[in-house]
Amino acid sequence: MSSLPLFAPLITILTIVATAVMAVSAAVQGVRQGFDPFGTTVLAIVTAVGGGTLRDLLIGASPVFWLQDMTYLATAVPIALVTFMLGRNLREGGGRRLRLLLYFDAIGLALFTLVGLQTALAAEMSIISAIVLGCITGVAGGMFRDLLCGLQPSVLKQDLYATISLIGSGLYIVTTHWLSEEVSLAIAFVFMALMRFYVVYSRAPSDSLLTD
Repeated sequence: MSSLPLFAPLITILTIVATAVMAVSAAVQGVRQGFDPFGTTVLAIVTAVGGGTLRDLLIGASPVFWLQDMTYLATAVPIALVTFMLGRNLREGGGRRLRLLLYFDAIGLALFTLVGLQTALAAEMSIISAIVLGCITGVAGGMFRDLLCGLQPSVLKQDLYATISLIGSGLYIVTTHWLSEEVSLAIAFVFMALMRFYVVYSRAPSDSLLTD
């Protein structure tokens, strides 16, 4: 498995991208819920760093990643504010804003799952533990976002949210036996993102969740 020195730059890049993506999803949700700019920014920060924070606490990494490097907060805050301003101009109805949220959330799930998995492997956790921590990193931020908005977390619903994360992590572990780690990461990412895209796309237009 990969060592921390080799994959530290890759983990950092993936985490920054995932932070940006999840900040967008949270900001869109903030707009949908009628949050003001401050509330939207707080929601975006919690969503963007929540999964990684829980992961670091579980593996005993201290201080947690975003306290060691302010890049993540510096990424989440401006993106949240820009998304808030743009999101207010999206027309309500037809599920446009919800679909946008869910598509960005799908990308964030895939990215953060892989970040959590790589971080756990670099910390020399067992394969099973790494897969579980990858899932926690991928789903926890979205759970915190939904809870702060007074919504039932997506992970508890029948939309394969956590299942896709777990399978994607397992796919990465298996494919690394035959392929390079970079290729395995790409395969796992594409699998998770496309599966979540399919779930979002296949939602019935009459779904009550698609009213905004």
